[in-house]
Amino acid sequence: MRNLFFQSLLLPEGWAENVAMTVDENGMIATLSPGSPPPASGPSFRGPAFAGIPNLHSHAHQRALAGSGERSGGDGEDSFWSWRKAMYAALARLTPEAFEDVATQLYVEMVKAGYTAVAEFHYLHHDRDGRPFADPAEMSHRLVAAARTAGIALTLLPVLYSASGFDGAPPTEGQKRFHTTGSSFGALVERLKRDYGRDGAIMLGIAPHSLRAVPAPLLAEVIGAHPEGPIHLHIAEQTIEVTDCLAHTGQRPVEWLLDHVDLDPRWCLIHATHVTDQELAGIAASRAVVGLCPTTEANLGDGLFPADRFLGLGGRFGIGSDSHISVNPVEELRWLEYGQRLTTRRRTVLAGGIDRSTGRALIEQAQISGATACAIKAGRLAVGQRADIVVLDGEAPVLCGRSGDGALDAWIFSGNAPTVHSVVVGGALVVENGRHRAEEAVARRFASTLGRLLA
Repeated sequence: MRNLFFQSLLLPEGWAENVAMTVDENGMIATLSPGSPPPASGPSFRGPAFAGIPNLHSHAHQRALAGSGERSGGDGEDSFWSWRKAMYAALARLTPEAFEDVATQLYVEMVKAGYTAVAEFHYLHHDRDGRPFADPAEMSHRLVAAARTAGIALTLLPVLYSASGFDGAPPTEGQKRFHTTGSSFGALVERLKRDYGRDGAIMLGIAPHSLRAVPAPLLAEVIGAHPEGPIHLHIAEQTIEVTDCLAHTGQRPVEWLLDHVDLDPRWCLIHATHVTDQELAGIAASRAVVGLCPTTEANLGDGLFPADRFLGLGGRFGIGSDSHISVNPVEELRWLEYGQRLTTRRRTVLAGGIDRSTGRALIEQAQISGATACAIKAGRLAVGQRADIVVLDGEAPVLCGRSGDGALDAWIFSGNAPTVHSVVVGGALVVENGRHRAEEAVARRFASTLGRLLA
């Protein structure tokens, strides 16, 4: 057992003071005792503390490209699709070793920012020439190694990508590194189950990339072959995707999914940007989680998900950093709320009721729904849940004089200075006094690798 002590800790029933916690050998909370003296051993934390935030959507390789796609094109018509071409081109030099260096740096940045788990939507499966590695899980192993070095909980979601459009056309040259057939995808998943199926630190799920990349018969086949574990899917991110889906199926993407798949809480619908009120109601009724990535969605010009209407229907959302142009839950949550304010011309839109803290409402939604999407026992601090905890620096200028919900509101809506003091993942202290235990060595490898990739 490990001992932890918190002067102020957010529990499901509210803020508690002087909380003694014990954590078992599996990183789960064994006991919680508010109003206790500090234990004889183990770290004590002074700042406001709360359950860590899961990052439910990540493409780790794109961390190497962050900030590189901001030069305007000659025709003035830059879009998601022109950015995607540049992203494909950048993959040509990414070796397994470089991929691990990039992913490790990314995961260190996540933990330092307050993310304690990540769902990796992983589709970079093959070598640079598009040929499979001798071990089909080579690149997946690199992600596992990165997560272990960074000390973040990993939900690994291998991606099925078999077509380049709704017409079933084969993948393009730029997609050769992640093209999979039903059989090759099945072999990859079985390999991962063999290697990590009994590893309590690694959760496994599947990610049919999108309706345009997985034809309907294959989607039905892969869903039937995987009756357990999380299922993540990109959907309705771009208006052209909606138009193409209508042209080929007669239905909008979310409409088609609701009619052809039994959605349930295992599902995480990534982006779902362009949806009707009827589609919103269907998603909410299914209890599927919508995965929102506001900074990436803004960067790519996707559009804005109607989160206010969705929450009014009882819907659930979590957040992800996706392309990693920002690796910070504060920015995702802040801009999610600000987007709603800009479109509704109201304030505290996502607070969820009268006299409620907007920051706490956003954080709790991201915690609980994010944990559901990652298939981990986390998101709330209670006996039997993961000891994943973020401690803010109560002496930081933006938090001075703040406590409880006021500290959460200040964290989200007051400035951009780093205010995460400590991070505990699975009961282990990974970040202390704002520094990750491995950040210097990881940063050196990343700098060297990025220099080669961008040369």
